[in-house]
Amino acid sequence: MKKTYLAALCLSLSLGSACWAAPVSAAPAAEVSDAALNDGVRPAAADAMVSINSASAQELATVMNGVGLKKAEAIVSYREQFGPFTALEQLKEVPGIGSALVERNLARLKL
Repeated sequence: MKKTYLAALCLSLSLGSACWAAPVSAAPAAEVSDAALNDGVRPAAADAMVSINSASAQELATVMNGVGLKKAEAIVSYREQFGPFTALEQLKEVPGIGSALVERNLARLKL
């Protein structure tokens, strides 16, 4: 009876390790499903930049790391209320946007 359990364990381990050893191919970034595009979800390009003075809330949310639609809408609302930003660090004045978030996104932002 012990041989049966040992054989089953060996078989499980060998099958499990075969799954982990199999190569995984990723689809190229250009191949995005139509469903994802229709939902308004677009992959952010690593080198994409966005203007905090002219971008829509959707554009800000797409490009900025850690910024969803609500925070992006807060940025647009602040811009509409107080006028265009004069420095990137001024984003820290927007409610819900902290120093760490601004620092994380400096390479993606422009005026």
